[in-house]
Amino acid sequence: MFSEPSAPEASHGAPLVLFNSLTRATEEFRPIDPAMVRLYSCGPTVYNFAHLGNLRAYVFTDTLRRTLNWKGWATTHVINITDVGHLTSDADAGEDKMEAAAQAQSRSIWDVAAFYTDAFKADLSALNVMSPSLWSVATDHIQDMIAFATALEARGSTYRLDGGLYFDTTTVPDYGRLAGSRPDETIGRIADVEGKRHPADFAIWRSSPPGVVRQMEWQSPWGPGAPGWHLECSVMSLKYLGAQFDIHTGGIDHREIHHCNEIAQNQAYNDSAATGANLWLHNNFLVDRDGKMSKSKGGFATLSGLQDRGVHPLAYRLLCLSSHYRSELEFSTDALAAALVRLKRLVLAIGQLKDKAGPLPWLLPALEMTATRGASLAFQRATIEAPLGDKARALVEAFDAALSADLMTPQALPLLDEALTMKSLDAEERLRIAASFDMALGLNLMTVDRRALAPRPAAAILTAEQVEAVLDRRRTARETKDYGTSDALRDELVAGGVDVMDGDALRWEWRPLL
Repeated sequence: MFSEPSAPEASHGAPLVLFNSLTRATEEFRPIDPAMVRLYSCGPTVYNFAHLGNLRAYVFTDTLRRTLNWKGWATTHVINITDVGHLTSDADAGEDKMEAAAQAQSRSIWDVAAFYTDAFKADLSALNVMSPSLWSVATDHIQDMIAFATALEARGSTYRLDGGLYFDTTTVPDYGRLAGSRPDETIGRIADVEGKRHPADFAIWRSSPPGVVRQMEWQSPWGPGAPGWHLECSVMSLKYLGAQFDIHTGGIDHREIHHCNEIAQNQAYNDSAATGANLWLHNNFLVDRDGKMSKSKGGFATLSGLQDRGVHPLAYRLLCLSSHYRSELEFSTDALAAALVRLKRLVLAIGQLKDKAGPLPWLLPALEMTATRGASLAFQRATIEAPLGDKARALVEAFDAALSADLMTPQALPLLDEALTMKSLDAEERLRIAASFDMALGLNLMTVDRRALAPRPAAAILTAEQVEAVLDRRRTARETKDYGTSDALRDELVAGGVDVMDGDALRWEWRPLL
């Protein structure tokens, strides 16, 4: 199994309680191995850019992982990259998404996978999501998948059809328990393939049709073909995290089919009722009620779409944190604009405190530690918090209680606001609290440049040089009391998407095009 070094010392604080989708109840988290929490997250199918709704899942998982690290647990975190096997329909029918994308884009499937994998990783970096301990790519594990499927066949859990190898869902206990009490047709939503024994049965291996050569296919005991989508997560989680690990995360859309099928494979392979993970955690949907994310309308469905409109990615992270991960998050331009303003105010407040506090020799080592895989984050947190007095520690305990209550970030964020404005604490003490809190929140508050929070919109008609030239003319007009010209120049800048900030050291910033 892949692992990283354990934390030098753990102090877990309030009991961490998480909602387990499998039992539909909150449970106190108790790791299998106290020295190393093992965590698996369903990764993207790399046939297109990740949608903002997809990215919410990784902000959630990163918050979970940061919370575990902040509370003293080291983590081994695996995220898979799906570059084969995922069909265009969740009903277990249609073309492979990767094959379809390669054909539509007139590129090789390998080039498509590489391009969108890089784009996805760039999105996570922009959102300040920590890289996993291991990126696990599906096509690197084909022989592992064939061996796994062969074992399932030997256990009597599968049967062959002309289209490939299918899993018999009646061979495992409580199939579909994760999805809740629903009929097989609802749990599976699987295509009506001739010869299937039960509606919810699903493909383990898809044989290539006679005379058809896929860009991605491999020889197998069931003929040339490719693995089914559900197989890869069972294989890779087992390989790197063991037969039973701590936590499996994913979007709520995976709860009904993909994760039910993954659990079934795990149970059959291990000849056990164990599901593969002790806790199954799912984030809810991002809801677009005003249609602003619609690609067909030229909306900003992707993170780069936000950036093109002058919205910093961390504003979207803050928007995600402002809602509980199990609640629907309503996307609107007003909510996004409010998150951006809130983020700017946090960074401004921290900048002002830095000016008051003077040199902070402890800060840089803390940030360097946060950038690691997290094994020593709790140790560094303890170093940062060591000088705090009783009032400050009470805030830290309240923050810990909020995060420990199933990652209740909407209750944790106001405590950060309170810490930054608490006049009874000196500037350095408030900064220490902010630095500690941000290790869990991941907003990069201690280092992000304030001007970077207002990137130039792609459609902006002015350059930075032109803005500065107009501001210089406006300053001259104000000095000579030519207020008519001053107001006209200000209006010119506003029309060009620039907010003028009189009396502020930055002077101006770009206005998001929302």
